Amino acid sequence: MAATPPPLVLDLPAPDFRLPATDGKTYALRDIAGKKGTVIVFICNHCPYVKAVISRLVADARALMTEGIGFAAISANDASEYPEDSFDNMKAFARANQFPFPYLYDESQAVARAYDAVCTPDYFGYDASLHLKYRGRLDEGRTNPPPPGARRELLEAMRAIAVGKTPSEPQLSSIGCSIKWKHD
Repeated sequence: MAATPPPLVLDLPAPDFRLPATDGKTYALRDIAGKKGTVIVFICNHCPYVKAVISRLVADARALMTEGIGFAAISANDASEYPEDSFDNMKAFARANQFPFPYLYDESQAVARAYDAVCTPDYFGYDASLHLKYRGRLDEGRTNPPPPGARRELLEAMRAIAVGKTPSEPQLSSIGCSIKWKHD
């Protein structure tokens, strides 16, 4: 089922975390934070929306990382109900898509809840002081590529944030599969 994030509330501080990554390391927010800003994106392996954007996401992440923007992806889906999103499958997905950024596993789902993440993909763009400045979408593509000449919304927003500017309005919400929450 497709889901969209709630209305945008800017300037919230980024919740801290410490999560294992597919590269065998454990990362805290400070390990990922860039000097000019930080992107945290919630994704998973099986979502058709994520699969459709993954090559563009990786390309934009590579560009932003060379410009001093930190970047990480987090998977919080219930892997017992969605085995394709298991930690082992996350490792394979990161390798297959040549992630230049850490891919973190939020098994408890506490980090996804702290960020109020709703869907995959769900993008959070922070300034250098780790205050939320962008919660939009990658671009206007969904399960199909964006039309020719479409704006690279996340890339443009983070470049503006990196130089102390406000991203272009409006910030259009991402649309994707709902996060697969565990049932207590």
